[in-house]
Amino acid sequence: MSLNVRSRPQADVALTAAEGHVTRPLADRSPSGQPHVLIVGSGFGGLNCARTLKGSPVRVTLVDRVNFHLFQPLLYEVATAALSVNEIAAATRMLFRAQRNVAVHMLTIEAIDIAGRCVRASDGHTIAYDWLVLAPGAVTDYFGHPEWAAHAPGLKTVEDALATRRRVLLGFERAESEVDHERRRSYLTFVIVGGGATGVELAGAIGEMKNYTLRHEFRAIDSADARILLLDAGERILPNFAPALSARACRDLERLGVEVRTRTLVTEVGPDYVVAGDERIATCCVLWGAGTRGAPVLASLGVPLDRQGRVQVGVDGAVPDHVEIFVVGDGAHFDDAGSGTPLPGVAQVAIQMGRHAARCIADDLAGRPRRAFKYSDRGKLAVIGRGRAICEIGPLKLSGLPAWFVWAFVHVTFLIGFRNRVVAMTEWARTYFFQHRSGRFIIGDR
Repeated sequence: MSLNVRSRPQADVALTAAEGHVTRPLADRSPSGQPHVLIVGSGFGGLNCARTLKGSPVRVTLVDRVNFHLFQPLLYEVATAALSVNEIAAATRMLFRAQRNVAVHMLTIEAIDIAGRCVRASDGHTIAYDWLVLAPGAVTDYFGHPEWAAHAPGLKTVEDALATRRRVLLGFERAESEVDHERRRSYLTFVIVGGGATGVELAGAIGEMKNYTLRHEFRAIDSADARILLLDAGERILPNFAPALSARACRDLERLGVEVRTRTLVTEVGPDYVVAGDERIATCCVLWGAGTRGAPVLASLGVPLDRQGRVQVGVDGAVPDHVEIFVVGDGAHFDDAGSGTPLPGVAQVAIQMGRHAARCIADDLAGRPRRAFKYSDRGKLAVIGRGRAICEIGPLKLSGLPAWFVWAFVHVTFLIGFRNRVVAMTEWARTYFFQHRSGRFIIGDR
């Protein structure tokens, strides 16, 4: 299927200053006269879009609030002390030091001015664009209860991972010093809300910590006595997998001592409790993996959003009536093959959409009609623990150790940087054979 772009964006774009803001243009030493592609977000979508534009006659500006690319699927490994941040992240400037048409800026984008074809950063910088690729990712969704965020961190950023690690490890440390039985029990109760991949992976990792990693390290408590609850409002955990694989994951979690409760709705979260169904559970550690929504900056586009705050894009991945703006990854609602179901917020979707946006820009430059985006499903993976995983690739369905090896191979392949791969493989080997977790440091406000 081909798409005809009505008009190609022009290189000379006037800046529009937002009322009440002092604005200033971004410093730029790139050759003038080349069309400008602005990419917001250095995750999988933004990174792959910028890389695909290598060799194209454009200048690219890559903007993010942080100065590193994060391998988000392994954040739970940082949260459970198996890996350190530097093993799943790489400095963005280092990744593009050899690609001369890319400039990297550490800025937080606050608003988008479609009419003026520019964006405004929180510090007052304005950046004009000819093409805009929005890949800002997603934020944790508390379903109308933002006050729960203070008591139940999500797992979308490095800060979230460190906060989760701190809460989990502090639970064991405080229980060791606590003499009151009920208080000690609350310290050793870990509640995870959400039975998707994030919740399942967190529950499995904490289960392994309590049963193996921390065993014999405490004197007043037995870490194996810790209670882990995985709560989900749906009929089963991991609903995007085949029912047999979902059931296998549930059994693997139960073998690790995780209590899996489905059809259980969380209605209240406090500093030392959670209300699930009709039960009030005393706990000092609630972790949230129940949902995400598009980044808030997408609302400034002024275009239709779905219930999760995602932009409903056209068949080419661009915003309808604004062919110069693409939304890729978690912030895009792309109806795959007219099924009515949007593509999932996973790395493969972001990678493919980012590359497709770059190819569309190349088509515009060459005067060719754009091609429609076609998603190629490479399969689904979820890990439960050491030697425990499930894998679904087309008709192939694996579980247990074979699926775990597939999971490890895929994640090592996609890790950025040779050092990251080597260190990750080393740490996984140590965890697998010795149940050793090297990142058990409690850092930050307790």
